[in-house]
Amino acid sequence: MSVHLPQVRIPATYMRGGTSKGVFFCLSDLPEAAQVPGEARDRLLLRLMGSPDAYQKQIDGMGGATSSTSKAVILSPSTSPDHDVDYLFGQVAIDRAFVDWSGNCGNLSSAVGPFAIAQGLVDTARLPADGMAEIRIWQANIAKTIVARVPMRGGEVQETGDFELDGVTFPAAEIAVAFMDPAAGEGAIFPTGNVIDELHVPGHGTLEATLINAGIPTVFVRADALGYRGTELQEVINNDEQALAMFEAIRIQGAIKMGLVETPAQATARQHTPKIAFVAPPARYSASSGRVVEAEEVDLLVRALSMGKLHHAMMGTAAVAIAAAAAIEGTLVNQAVGGGEREAVTFGHPSGTLQVGARATREGAHWHIEAATMSRSARVLMEGWVRVPWTP
Repeated sequence: MSVHLPQVRIPATYMRGGTSKGVFFCLSDLPEAAQVPGEARDRLLLRLMGSPDAYQKQIDGMGGATSSTSKAVILSPSTSPDHDVDYLFGQVAIDRAFVDWSGNCGNLSSAVGPFAIAQGLVDTARLPADGMAEIRIWQANIAKTIVARVPMRGGEVQETGDFELDGVTFPAAEIAVAFMDPAAGEGAIFPTGNVIDELHVPGHGTLEATLINAGIPTVFVRADALGYRGTELQEVINNDEQALAMFEAIRIQGAIKMGLVETPAQATARQHTPKIAFVAPPARYSASSGRVVEAEEVDLLVRALSMGKLHHAMMGTAAVAIAAAAAIEGTLVNQAVGGGEREAVTFGHPSGTLQVGARATREGAHWHIEAATMSRSARVLMEGWVRVPWTP
C-alpha cells in the first residue's frame, strides 16, 4: 500500500550569501515539530533539499547538488540583549540522510543581516533609513558573535551595487562581516598547542600540518608536500578519486588529532568539520572564469575542500581560518606568505582572489584573535513558500 505524504507549505526565502546559496526560515514559521532540534527537523530539511539522493543531483528538492548550495538557515529574535538575531546553520548532506549542525557557513553569514531586517527581526529603532545598519548576530552552532554591516537605502536593505566578489558573476552591494573572537573556546586556536604538528596518515606517510580552530576547525597542509602547486582548479582534484581519498584520509587524522572525534568512523560521518586546505606561495594561474591571476596580486595560494570536494572558491569560515593562521608566525599559512607579522592577506583561490584580515596577540601560552574580517555580498533570489512532502 502506497503512502501519500501531505505537501507542507512553509514560508521561506532563497538567498545567495557570498559564494553560497541557502533556504532561509524564521523559526516561528517552521512546523511545530521542527521548531526544536531533532529528528523531525532533520527529516524536514533533508526532504526539502532532496536528500539523500543516490544520483547526487537533488533534482526533487531545493538543493543544488554541491556543498555550496545544500544549506539551510533558521533565524529567530535573539534571546540575548547584546544581539539582534540568533542564527542556526544546517549543512545538508547530498547522498546521505544527515544534517551537520557542527559548524557555521561564513558565506551565508553575510545574508543573515539582510534577511533579519526584511523579516522584522531587528528593532527598527536600530535601523537607519539610509546608511549602514550594524547587525549583531549570535551564531548558535558555535556560540560566537558575528557583526554584519548592511547598507540601507530608503528604509530597506540595499542589495545591488558595484562590489565584485570572485566566484559570483554579478556585482552587488558590499556587506562587511566581522567574526568576533573566532577561536572556539579559551586558548583553543591550536587544539594541540602547536602551530605545526605531524600527521601520520596511513598509506600516505607523515605530513606537517597546521591544525587551527578559528572560524571553523581547519587542517592546513603544504601543496608541494602533496605534489601540487596550489594553482589547481576543481576538475584536477574532483575528477581524481585517489586524490579525494587522500585528502579525506588526511582530514580524518586531523579531526582525531584536534580532538573533534575519537575514531575514523566518527570523522567520516562528520564531513562538515574539519575543513582541509593546502597552501602555496604566490604563483601565476588562470582562475575558473579564465581571468589570469598574477603572482603579484596575492600573498599566497589556498585551495580548500568542503564535504569531500574541492570548493569552487573559498568557504567563508575557512577564510577566517586563513586570516587567523596568516597572522600567527610559524604556521604553514604564515610561512606561505613569507613569514612575519600580518594583519591582512590576499589569497588566490580557484575563482580569483579574496582579502581577509585578522590581528593576533599572544596571551601567555595562548594566541588570541579579536576579530577576523572580510567583505561579501548577499541577495534575495526568491521568496514565498516551499512545499515539502513531510509529516511530523
